[in-house]
Amino acid sequence: MTFVKKLVRDLESPPEVRGFGSGWFAGFFAILLGVIGLCFVAALRWQMSFAMPELAAIREWAGFRSLVHFTLLAAYGLALLSLLLRPRKAMGMTALAISLIATVLGGAAVQPHEVNEWGMFFGLDFFAVNLLATGLMFAPLERFAPQRREQRLFRSEWNEDLFYYLVSSMFVQIITFLALAPSSFINTRFGWLEGTQSAIGALPWLVQFLLAMVVTDIAQYWFHRLFHRVPFLWGFHAVHHSAKTMDWLAGARMHFIEIVLLRGVTSLPLLTLGFLPSVMQAYVGMVYVYASLVHANVRGNFNGLGKYLVVPRFHHWHHAIEAEGLDKNFAIHFPILDRIFGTYYFPDDVWPSGYGVPEAVPKGYLAQARYPFVRPRT
Repeated sequence: MTFVKKLVRDLESPPEVRGFGSGWFAGFFAILLGVIGLCFVAALRWQMSFAMPELAAIREWAGFRSLVHFTLLAAYGLALLSLLLRPRKAMGMTALAISLIATVLGGAAVQPHEVNEWGMFFGLDFFAVNLLATGLMFAPLERFAPQRREQRLFRSEWNEDLFYYLVSSMFVQIITFLALAPSSFINTRFGWLEGTQSAIGALPWLVQFLLAMVVTDIAQYWFHRLFHRVPFLWGFHAVHHSAKTMDWLAGARMHFIEIVLLRGVTSLPLLTLGFLPSVMQAYVGMVYVYASLVHANVRGNFNGLGKYLVVPRFHHWHHAIEAEGLDKNFAIHFPILDRIFGTYYFPDDVWPSGYGVPEAVPKGYLAQARYPFVRPRT
């Protein structure tokens, strides 16, 4: 058995052999902190290649390097604790190796080591911040208030979805550039929107935010529905629906082309209708959290609220394997769109029995990236 397989087996250990005192939690958090520390060190060392310019304020914060130092020390300590307590050493050794690499690269005292002239960066720091923020937000919530109690943190396909999370974070610059191309084209060539832009820009901030939710939801509803109805487009969206388990990480499973098109559709009204930059930034931040929430394994039927606002159970029915959930619940924020257009399904107190698609979507990122182009036509 290869070391990687030993590590995956160790991470996926059943609950009865990973309790307090077993060294499993020490090993898990050592790996997590080691990866985050390594990402931050790489972003500090190769700022032009692996750091997101928008996160410069975080990297330049006076306490940031102390935080990196503490993170690596904690990773070392927890790795050693896991090695002492746990008969299986894969988790502890992995965490120790990651922490050592981060230290060899310079640790918290690392200095910039590169001048990048090609203008391209990969958002390692964005991945670390994103993973830390959403993980700390939803992983405990899913542990203490799960809908499916038998579902573990390292459930089936977790490694695939984590890789999707990494790719979408690291390629944030390319995705953003491609997604903003349609709105940039419209803004530079069509001046007839100036009146609309002035009117919307003059509205109160909260009104603008709610209006942004409405117009983007309308755009995404029809985009979403189109990807279910057109066979070729469904090949891309089937990748997202192929997840057989729902949790906060499952929302990251999305074909690269669909990500670009979806963000392009979302940004089009935001950037062409005159919304304030702060409104757009707040909306994007809210959507990052909201997308994880509606996929999360958290209990709560919300029969009343779910009629007016998309809640996890509402979106879980969109992913349901049951026939009654097929092509239902396309709305991202407001279920009233599904009510108006006849695609609403939200039975009181009932959750889907399972998730996925009947067709055989392959496993693995590269195979799923090819799937829309080689998928058998029916």
